[in-house]
Amino acid sequence: MRPNDPPLPLATLMVATCNVLNLANAGRMFYPNQDAYTATEFERKLSWLGERFRVLNADVLAVQEVWDEAALKGALARSGLRYGFVAAPGAENSATQHGAQGTPRVGLATRLKVEALQSFADFPPGFQVEVPGLGRHTRFERPPLVATLRMKHGQRLNVLTAHLKSKRPKFLQDALGNPLEDRDDHKIMALASLRALIMRGAEAMALRWLVIDLLHRTSVPLVVLGDFNDTPDSVTTQLLCATNEVAYDRSARDVALFNAYELQGDLALKKDVAFSHIHQGTPSVLDQILVSEEFVRNGRKSIGDVRRVDYFNDHLHEGRDRTRSDHGFVRALLRLAMEPQQAWGGELAQPAEPAPPRA
Repeated sequence: MRPNDPPLPLATLMVATCNVLNLANAGRMFYPNQDAYTATEFERKLSWLGERFRVLNADVLAVQEVWDEAALKGALARSGLRYGFVAAPGAENSATQHGAQGTPRVGLATRLKVEALQSFADFPPGFQVEVPGLGRHTRFERPPLVATLRMKHGQRLNVLTAHLKSKRPKFLQDALGNPLEDRDDHKIMALASLRALIMRGAEAMALRWLVIDLLHRTSVPLVVLGDFNDTPDSVTTQLLCATNEVAYDRSARDVALFNAYELQGDLALKKDVAFSHIHQGTPSVLDQILVSEEFVRNGRKSIGDVRRVDYFNDHLHEGRDRTRSDHGFVRALLRLAMEPQQAWGGELAQPAEPAPPRA
């Protein structure tokens, strides 16, 4: 755009990420040490999630910890919202496949047109990492999912949802799941915690590789969202975002990611309520929304911005109940120029805020 050109009209896009805490069908064993949901629990879980999805009213909804795709579809149906596309690869329910096995999967629901969808299980060749006692770590425990979407006005958008390894110590087990280490030994506990850190770091590195492939020499915006099991200032998150690279090399912004919360406009309500998980009484942000340079206001490649980021976490103070989630949900209102593939750096038009969801 030329400096005196009027600002381009903007289209709004609502995206959200939700760790739904072991969303599995009633009667279905998901972890050996946890009871299956009763029919009553399952109904409560679907109804609770459906109401949260209704309030979020997201155009793109990324979810984590899905054991059964059918259960996800059931929760979405309870919301009363219409999603033309719902998928949780690896958690499908059919005559030959009974949901996810071993670990839960990530999923996606969207109102946008889906042009491509791919799940990535393996790390890039040559990027495997040795984990003490476990050997080579070569795969994501919960494969990330990449979708190429197209908005109504024609703008293409890539969305990546992920769920990285938790900080829970990784103890050695035999093929039947029996412990091979003394979990009361403090030195063993330290080693098991190191294993978890190495695994999460390796997954962040592999995810970074994928982000570079999606962003390098393209003008397609990227939104990365999910449960990173670490905070925005952690080494793993900064590795994924290339924070250190950008600090010394502005050209690295081409393949960098930026925390949507930090990019909010001046009118956004920023209060000390930005957390998505509480562990031993300490709140932290584990669930994050990251965006590419296209959403950085006045950036070199800017074609939009981040209008607002909201945290839905009141239920974290209501006590533990597995029919609810133990994570808060995070939603971002993004805006993109109506004329796709055109970078600009002027003032943004101010369209009306989207209407609240219908009851």
